[in-house]
Amino acid sequence: MPMIRLTAPHGSLTGEGRRTVRRDLAAVLLRWEGAPDTAFFRAQAWSYLVELPEGAQTTAEDEAPRFLVDVTVPQGALSERRKAGLVQDVTKTVLAAAGLGPDDALRVWVLVHEQPDGTWGAGGSVIRYADLVALAEGQQADA
Repeated sequence: MPMIRLTAPHGSLTGEGRRTVRRDLAAVLLRWEGAPDTAFFRAQAWSYLVELPEGAQTTAEDEAPRFLVDVTVPQGALSERRKAGLVQDVTKTVLAAAGLGPDDALRVWVLVHEQPDGTWGAGGSVIRYADLVALAEGQQADA
């Protein structure tokens, strides 16, 4: 159930970055979750790009673009080490997509939302974290 949503001001991403950032962010999320690299799990990693209209984002200081990344994962899916790695790699991915460098890292905020077990459903059923772990283990064994 991993989901990642980048909110960015319109025009703040490069052409190539706009084209690739959703898939790149989904891949980063799956890697840090430790999910198997299978078609099934790639299809479950939903990635969104929300572009704000011109003038919709600012700070009290300036008009430079800021980026908000919301990541939703099952509770327990990410250790503190994995969260730290995810935040670091997501930040690098967004900066690259915007044509910015490490000095602009504070322009990227990453919020990790852990969905409590039993509060997420798909396909008409409640999906529990243990179900996902068992499925992942089964797919890794088949690889």
